[in-house]
Amino acid sequence: MQELDIVILAAGKGTRMRSHIPKVLHPLAGKPMVQHVLDTAAMLNPARTQVVIGHGADQLRNALADQAVTFAVQTEQKGTGHAVAQALEQLGNGKVLILYGDVPLLKRESLSELLAQVDEQHMGLLTVTLDDPTGYGRIERNDAGEAVAIVEQKDASSAQLAITECNTGIMVMTSAQLKRWLPQLSADNAQGEYYLTDVIALAAAEGIKVCTAQPKHAVEVEGVNNRAQMARLERVYQRQLADKLMEQGVALADPDRLDVRGRLTCGHDVFIDVGCVFEGDVELGEGVRIGPYCVIKNSTIGAESVVDTHSVIDGCVAAGLNQIGPFARLRPGTRLAVKAKVGNFVETKNAEVGEGSKINHLSYVGDARLGRDVNVGAGTITCNYDGANKHHTEIGDDAFIGSNTALVAPVTVGKGATVAAGSTIAEDVTDDALVLTRGRQIEKQDWLRPTKASSLTK
Repeated sequence: MQELDIVILAAGKGTRMRSHIPKVLHPLAGKPMVQHVLDTAAMLNPARTQVVIGHGADQLRNALADQAVTFAVQTEQKGTGHAVAQALEQLGNGKVLILYGDVPLLKRESLSELLAQVDEQHMGLLTVTLDDPTGYGRIERNDAGEAVAIVEQKDASSAQLAITECNTGIMVMTSAQLKRWLPQLSADNAQGEYYLTDVIALAAAEGIKVCTAQPKHAVEVEGVNNRAQMARLERVYQRQLADKLMEQGVALADPDRLDVRGRLTCGHDVFIDVGCVFEGDVELGEGVRIGPYCVIKNSTIGAESVVDTHSVIDGCVAAGLNQIGPFARLRPGTRLAVKAKVGNFVETKNAEVGEGSKINHLSYVGDARLGRDVNVGAGTITCNYDGANKHHTEIGDDAFIGSNTALVAPVTVGKGATVAAGSTIAEDVTDDALVLTRGRQIEKQDWLRPTKASSLTK
């Protein structure tokens, strides 16, 4: 079996994106377009993958620094043929697959079918038939039905413009064929560029058969040139994910209002309401219900938990049977044991909340560990930061923390202890004790309420 080289063209500026970011680095479903192409390429087990860069080369090098790729630089934008020529020196002796960094939805299956047809007497070209082929190069075939040339839109005659089979630019050939044909390309055309598509005519002239294949769906080969196309492909991608989730038994309130920007794994009977965003790696256990407009990132939500509306969860693990929100914010390091509850307008960070414990509303708990069946009243704050260092708060099983309490860390509240509302606790509290730190309440009967001054005295 011949080894495979993959060359990904990513040197273009993307002027119509109107951005300082190279076009191929614009994110689709949470990762750069070119990363989608690289992920698909990796499924084909290439011997080498090259990315041809030009505009924003340093940004691309930095963004792809952890990828198993090498870079070829196109310093001048002289067309696709010229771009591929920059990668010639690093090619092996097998097959070469040409891909594009701004075509993010291409499937491995379409490429595998194309690759299987290529040898020294055959090259491969991915084509697509479109109802409206405007802007695309047209595939010319001879009387035998063989592809013999690609004519670009600007160079096409009226008869050629009527052709609906179009070039995608994605092609496969042997390294020897490519090295033979590229030096023969000419820039004698309307654009003054070296078109990679001209190798089709060169192949036909040599008697090399051009084998074609088409993707299952035309959207696979759609490229991105502007923000509107970017938004369209984003929704196509998200709808494809939504359909897969529903096939797996996930209930979506509206499959067109879902955003997965990473990997979402769901158990049976999960329900996801509208407008939710999932980032990174997210796992939802069986029977989990996610309310509308929640954002969940790199977290695991255990079985039968409910996440109510407008909650934000990042880097958290909920064991199951949990109640979260509405309007809760769980920050990295939050761990909820079974049946723990974090209610409305509660923020947690690096906090372990024990089984059956409740932080119902309007509280901040950070750098803390709560035992079993702890009740934290509204307005409670763990004062974990002294301006330089973070400190830990420990709350024992069955402790009761009254409303509007400030726990000044480092501090420990013992098992079964009760902290009266309105207290500021700066020293450890022993087990089963009642502690309060209120100022004395004073009431005066003989006093005059202030009144507004008369307008005559002003």
